[in-house]
Amino acid sequence: MTRNDFTFVDLFAGIGGIRQAFEGVDGQCVMTSEWDSYARRTYETNFPLDEGSDHVFNGDITQVHAAEVPDHDVLLGGFPCQPFSIAGVSKKNALGRAHGFADPTQGTLFFDIKRIIEEKRPKAFLLENVKNLKSHDKGRTFEVIRRTLEDDLGYYVHTRVINGIKWTPQNRERIIIVGFRESNGFEFDDLLIPKAAPKVEAILHRKGEPVVPHDEGRFFNPVTGDVDPRYTLTPRLWVYLQNYAAKHRAAGNGFGFGLVRPGMTTRTLSARYYKDGSEILVEQPGNNPRRLTPRECARLMGFPDSFVIPVSDTRAYKQFGNSVVVPAIRSVADLMRPHLLDTNSNSTRVA
Repeated sequence: MTRNDFTFVDLFAGIGGIRQAFEGVDGQCVMTSEWDSYARRTYETNFPLDEGSDHVFNGDITQVHAAEVPDHDVLLGGFPCQPFSIAGVSKKNALGRAHGFADPTQGTLFFDIKRIIEEKRPKAFLLENVKNLKSHDKGRTFEVIRRTLEDDLGYYVHTRVINGIKWTPQNRERIIIVGFRESNGFEFDDLLIPKAAPKVEAILHRKGEPVVPHDEGRFFNPVTGDVDPRYTLTPRLWVYLQNYAAKHRAAGNGFGFGLVRPGMTTRTLSARYYKDGSEILVEQPGNNPRRLTPRECARLMGFPDSFVIPVSDTRAYKQFGNSVVVPAIRSVADLMRPHLLDTNSNSTRVA
């Protein structure tokens, strides 16, 4: 096996969006952790182990002893966002459940990141979460995270809210937290952002497009360009969504469906997309609008067509809705890479 430029561990890995980005800048994954069996199926289909690989796959990170984690240069973690997201907080409040760090199952997973960093002392880390993390609980949640990473662990921490709309036609704001063990001049201001942002037609199925072999005609007919009719909303559902939107407009709020056509961008793809697809509906002149297909969702998140979708549509919608905009993370990985390879740093903190 060829030794790559640096190694990383992929925690809360989902379907591997962050891994795809860091492998793209010549990083080597030495450990993955993901507890969801369906996400793991997608992950392992797309990242099969090489013969003789020493890669480790763990399930529940809470059951992994920090000392057993392989040595690595970078820790990557898109830790669960539901305890901090606007939608997640609203749902938990409605159910009378705790959120943020008070959530007994998801909110404390950040501290599993802490104990691994404390034990293994990687050169760097990248953490990803929803934009709302910074304002959750009036900023107290984020202050705990910042204080933990900077004061307790001694890392130089940089944060930036990045919108994936610069790389794919989707309005998707996420906070990226990058930390280095040593001071090295890293600045988010140096992030390379594409000059021309794509529009939704860039990800939609079109007549004559190359056939994706592993899709096997699952989503659309490449000869006619027709998307499978099962993605078109039924008359009953379309009437319901229009009535729902009208009701909320009358009440003075913005709830409703998001209809897109060529030249536009989309709302944020969420894990609930499988329910009715209301946040992103594709206009079909002369017909009811339709949902995106899972392949179009993959493209909206920046996954290449070589990425295999081995699960049902429902599972795929959840998985892509929970993933990252791959090219946006790739740009951050590009920015981090020279600092990972530079052994001549200015100073070292002692935690």
